[in-house]
Amino acid sequence: MRIEYVEAVLAVVELVPSGAAVAYGDVAELLGSGGPRQIGRVMSHYGTGVPWWRILKSNGQAPEGHEARALRHYLAEGTPLLGNHAGYLSTGEGRWRVDLTAARWSPGEDDFDRIDAIAELLERRLHRLSVADDGMSV
Repeated sequence: MRIEYVEAVLAVVELVPSGAAVAYGDVAELLGSGGPRQIGRVMSHYGTGVPWWRILKSNGQAPEGHEARALRHYLAEGTPLLGNHAGYLSTGEGRWRVDLTAARWSPGEDDFDRIDAIAELLERRLHRLSVADDGMSV
């Protein structure tokens, strides 16, 4: 995966405000590049330095394997939730998810300006050759 794409995805993710969330496909649509799987791959490999918990499956489920940590973030940020999150916290049992209808980020005009700038930079950078980020290239 090209590092230019990774950097663009992470830049868009950093714009999602506290208490809000978007689906992987939303990030791809905002960026105008890739799809949910590409965004998921970026987040799973490079997303630890950004608010990764704000990027979800389209059904509102937290990133797999990180549900407990994500839930703590959602509660601290006041992210709208559905289901038995209290039971999940106390016993590890119970199904819950983010109420993506209520929590979905709706970018404002300034946000769209930033997103457009990120997408334009990505487009320009993709026309140049880059070294694969595989740890083996010199």
